[in-house]
Amino acid sequence: MIQYILECVAFQLLFLIVYDLFLKRETFFQWNRAYLLGSFILSILLPWIKIEALKTTVSQDSFVYPEYLWDMDMSSGFVGAAKPTVSFHLSTTEMVLYGGMIIAAGLFVFKLYQIVQLKRKGEIRYFESFTRVMVRNSQMAFSFFRSIFLGDQVLEKDHDSIIQHELVHIEQRHSWDLLFFELMRIVAWFNPLVYVYQSRISELHEFIADAKVAKIHKEEQYQMLLSQVFHTQNISFINHFYASSLIKKRIVMLQKTKSKQIFKLKYLVLIPLVIGMLIYTSCESEVIGEKLDSSTTLKAGIETILEFEDLNNLSKEESLKKVEFLNQVRKTKREATFIMKDRRGQSVILTTNESGLVKMDIRKDGETDTEQNEKYEHANYDGPVDIPFAVVEKVPVFPGCEGAEDKRACFNDMMYKHISKNFRYPEVAQENGIQGRVSVMFIIGVDGSISNAKMRGPDKLLEEEAARIVSQLPQMTPGEQKGKKVRVPYSIPITFKLQ
Repeated sequence: MIQYILECVAFQLLFLIVYDLFLKRETFFQWNRAYLLGSFILSILLPWIKIEALKTTVSQDSFVYPEYLWDMDMSSGFVGAAKPTVSFHLSTTEMVLYGGMIIAAGLFVFKLYQIVQLKRKGEIRYFESFTRVMVRNSQMAFSFFRSIFLGDQVLEKDHDSIIQHELVHIEQRHSWDLLFFELMRIVAWFNPLVYVYQSRISELHEFIADAKVAKIHKEEQYQMLLSQVFHTQNISFINHFYASSLIKKRIVMLQKTKSKQIFKLKYLVLIPLVIGMLIYTSCESEVIGEKLDSSTTLKAGIETILEFEDLNNLSKEESLKKVEFLNQVRKTKREATFIMKDRRGQSVILTTNESGLVKMDIRKDGETDTEQNEKYEHANYDGPVDIPFAVVEKVPVFPGCEGAEDKRACFNDMMYKHISKNFRYPEVAQENGIQGRVSVMFIIGVDGSISNAKMRGPDKLLEEEAARIVSQLPQMTPGEQKGKKVRVPYSIPITFKLQ
């Protein structure tokens, strides 16, 4: 969310810089109005737009050690939910954000209340195209939707041009523009550029109305009228006739020579600007791995190929697919080849025969990764070696599973029960709205002890709780491969979920 907000603000800043440098001084008021409204809406939408054709491809120069053993257990993981409590917790950031929105909404309601009070106390007269509200003992002049508010002291003077001016606001629905930005000020009260946008659009409304009325009334008389400074309510989403801060700008704009049509070409600068933003939002560093080396001969035809974005960082859905895939590999008792690969050029080739798994080949960019394969090679190896839980011949035995027919399934079931029994959702994590999935991996050694526990999750608090659960695991009976005791890496995802 923070990234999205920063991108919105950055895009709005760029749009405003272009407006102030190239468009603000032109007399294409309607075009400028469309630009301000359109660019603001674009700044909200562009961060969500990803164009596939604009994505860039980056070659992979370095290789990070592939933790292929993450999630190689046969379970879909444990989901732990925080116990429902009566209390309602918000993080500090959320409190500030929502608190600001409440204050901004309160100010908005107060402004509406001011207008309602003015209308309630004023003398109302209905006309065909508008409603006039006369406010006693006042010099104000402004419009809000179809209502024109005029002070009685203004009505004593020549006010026809003022009425004509405010009718332009009504006809062109300027109040809707201001109301839109007022609502944006509630949602994004922390963004100063929303206020800048509202100020710019308010100026344009006055320029549009002035230009139209000046065609009917003599320009000199209208400028004399503008040169008088009156008072009005300080309400940001009404169209003021007499806003002293705008008087000078309006006079200057009335005196300005009409812009040449050729200058409309300036709006074309919007095209490369938007394209640049689209490239930025769509540009994801995709690492495309080479295809598996076709010159390498496999012992059997390819049974299944499972593709991922990144083998080292699987989503929950991908982990479930991986579990199903490994189940398929484990149950295959014939010559077959199974491949897991990702778009980073990493792949794992599992080859089976009538006896089950006979080889696991780890590759990088189509080439066998000798170093990593030596780490996992177990054929004709005399010392202890790591054999993934998913494929080891005799899995470690969890206490209580000694007599189970399917010790692999029993192990997973007992692991689930252990986590459920010892699971405690950290209070600080609950208070700060922290939740997510923690991938847990540990090794069951040749003596049955638990070691090398690793945690990977969204927050340290959740990782520490997962580590505490693992530390309470009992001594196991070690796993075996070809009659020899081996170290067996095991992993399981633990999901922390707030209710």
